Amino acid sequence: MASIAELQKDTYGMWRTKKYNAIKDREDHGLDMYGHGTHISSIIWNTDYADDGTMRRNSIAPDARAIAVKSFDKNGQGTYANVIRGLDWILTNKDEHNIRVVNLSFSAEPRSHYWEDPINQAVMRLWQAGIVVVASAGNTGPDPMTIGVPGNNPYVITVGAMTDNYTPADGSDDLLATFSSAGPTYEGFVKPEVVAPGGHLQARSRTKSKLAETYPQFHDFEKYFTMSGTSQAAAVVSGTVALMLDAKPWLTPDDVKCQLMASARMAIDEDGSPAYSLFQQGAGMVDAEAAVAATEQGCANLGLNIDADLDGTAHFGGPANQDQEGNFYIQGMDGYLWANGEFGTDGYLWANGYLWANGYLWANGYLWANGYLWANGYLWANGYLWANTLTETASVNVWVDQE
Repeated sequence: MASIAELQKDTYGMWRTKKYNAIKDREDHGLDMYGHGTHISSIIWNTDYADDGTMRRNSIAPDARAIAVKSFDKNGQGTYANVIRGLDWILTNKDEHNIRVVNLSFSAEPRSHYWEDPINQAVMRLWQAGIVVVASAGNTGPDPMTIGVPGNNPYVITVGAMTDNYTPADGSDDLLATFSSAGPTYEGFVKPEVVAPGGHLQARSRTKSKLAETYPQFHDFEKYFTMSGTSQAAAVVSGTVALMLDAKPWLTPDDVKCQLMASARMAIDEDGSPAYSLFQQGAGMVDAEAAVAATEQGCANLGLNIDADLDGTAHFGGPANQDQEGNFYIQGMDGYLWANGEFGTDGYLWANGYLWANGYLWANGYLWANGYLWANGYLWANGYLWANTLTETASVNVWVDQE
């Protein structure tokens, strides 16, 4: 994160940030040379004011206390070791700094089952310890089964992206972003859980960051840079979670996930059917105001046991399957949910409460049984050997065209 005053201070002028460099394993105040982390931070907690004193770019949670953890280099690249070091620091210091939500706007290619992946293991420990984890779905959509690590983790809140179609005052033409990665995961879980604004978001970024220098046409050469991605959508949801926890600090991570999903608005066609597959939009578009007011409980991570998952005594699969013709569907629900990846261009109504009238079956987990899910052999036959050095790569989500 860059040394930008509006990110360092809250709306009362109080300093509110701390920094940890997981690459160097030390607390420091180095600049965000790539620019991605600054952009994400700005969406969550920017407090920039116009000359007349009014808020110019209002972030989601401008008074959130914040810690910036650096795990990626000046090119937006990192290793599993650096990411895990950062996640472990968060776990170790969660009580001292009252860390309640972690935004993970990055992605790595799945190489094994979610429970074998070292990043996912670290992420599950955060969730187990009471920290809400929000992860980006990835920018390699729209094809199915493109969710990256740690978005493929069944416990966390995975976020896809939608766009306002450059008409922010008109919600009738909002669309799912074509780059937004889609589920199901290799273990059959429906992902993402929700979608959020991720098209052409303006946020703070240094003009000398690598992204701004590579794509100068998207920088105003004063303060603001425009980017699209599920990284940005995840930041919107992380800010929303901060508001939820400020209003209801007693919520568990499972409660937060439940209330976000139950209050989301699904894109539907004129006949009331989902305009996009559940594997593309999950429960629908996040509604921050409704999420803060929500009271639902017991509707997320049903059938899962994170303690058993982490100690290796049980692992879990989701209800997704694929028939011999390649259609993805959910066991126990009538009808196929995704036979192709076609996208409409006319916009859809985002309606309240569509999904939850039909029950929570698609969000459940089930005890893993070898090979019971897929007809076409998606499972890893031989497994992936994770080396102790953990030099496998992860990166911030790939650049995509503005939508």
